[in-house]
Amino acid sequence: MPAFCRDCLSHNEPDQRRCAACGRPRVLSHPELFDLGIAHMDCDAFYASVEKRDNPELEGKPVIIGGGRRGVVLTACYVARIRGVRSAMPMFKALKLCPEAEIVKPRMEVYAAVSRQIRAMMEDLTPAIEPLSLDEAFMDLRGTARLHGAPPAVMLARLILRMRTELGVTGSIGLSHNKFLAKIASDLDKPRGFSVIGVAETEDFLRPQPVRLIWGVGQAAQASLEAAGIRTFADLLRWDRTDLHARFGAMGERLWHLARGQDRRIVDARAPVKSISNETTFEEDTGDADILDGHIWRLAEKVSSRAKARDLAGRVVTLKLKRSNHSIVTRRQSLRDASQMADTIYRIARGLMDGAAGEAPFRLIGVGLSDLVPSSAADLSGDLLDPGAILRGEVERASDEIRRRFGAAAIVKGRALR
Repeated sequence: MPAFCRDCLSHNEPDQRRCAACGRPRVLSHPELFDLGIAHMDCDAFYASVEKRDNPELEGKPVIIGGGRRGVVLTACYVARIRGVRSAMPMFKALKLCPEAEIVKPRMEVYAAVSRQIRAMMEDLTPAIEPLSLDEAFMDLRGTARLHGAPPAVMLARLILRMRTELGVTGSIGLSHNKFLAKIASDLDKPRGFSVIGVAETEDFLRPQPVRLIWGVGQAAQASLEAAGIRTFADLLRWDRTDLHARFGAMGERLWHLARGQDRRIVDARAPVKSISNETTFEEDTGDADILDGHIWRLAEKVSSRAKARDLAGRVVTLKLKRSNHSIVTRRQSLRDASQMADTIYRIARGLMDGAAGEAPFRLIGVGLSDLVPSSAADLSGDLLDPGAILRGEVERASDEIRRRFGAAAIVKGRALR
């Protein structure tokens, strides 16, 4: 049975509990270890890891990335997660569970820069990379063993070592024979995990698992499945294919295949990102024009930063507002030219805000960019009705370069302080 040490990459015997070379208890063995090539890499508490790397005083402390008692948790380090803190949890609830937590506001520009460095490391292994977000991606390493002189499993362990030593962040690997199982595997042993699901064990592994493991099955879908008596993969296996399709439509067809561990989706390096957005929840409901203006600018900057990090631009700007009664107001405007510039996104969103001001007060505001295209197609013709747009664009790009060299706080616009 193939086996190697994840820390020093030395060959080991499969029954060894500690590496014969380095003595660490990180020996990985599996009958199909060197035969599988579809992987999912997921960074461990990515935003929090970057913050701890950049601020050693946070080491060992519970860290929550987010802000405001009525905001939500973007992510939390594992120290905070032990206390029950979870992503998307309301901040006030997270602070009740972990009152001593250090709250850190997100620095999306920094996270995007680290993400690009990780992506470059992945590209050293294979061109078949499908990013899902800044901190996770699928990779297809089948057929690369001859190129690298080592099987995909060893190269993936080497990737994690590079991330830790060169970037100061860690990640977990899921390795299997398709994307569905690789994604499940990467969550089995976090943080710093490396889990394998082979072909031979697929159905036995899945049978007792809850159906909520299926990517995309949220609370509503889970409730529908439970109403039909489906809680585990074993329950799914008892259903006929036609009956699943009749009950759940296209999702039923997908469930029939996934219950058997079947997933024919390829790792698509060209899989499109459909939209880029950011939102914030206020401490108190507000209709104050200056406060809203400041938030729109900050959100526009974050959306712009993410678009620039991915070399994308968008043709549609969206403003999302949530009233105090939790009802949603959405406004959209198409652009003549696709753009990735914060100035453009802000001005369009600000105009949409003016049209929705009568709906105030609000408890949440969001800004988004959609109908995405490559950045090479952005801002081609300029704005004849706004001669200053070209100059503002030049200033923004110069500011981007200064922030890249000296940090995100090197230049801050006055409206961002509101």
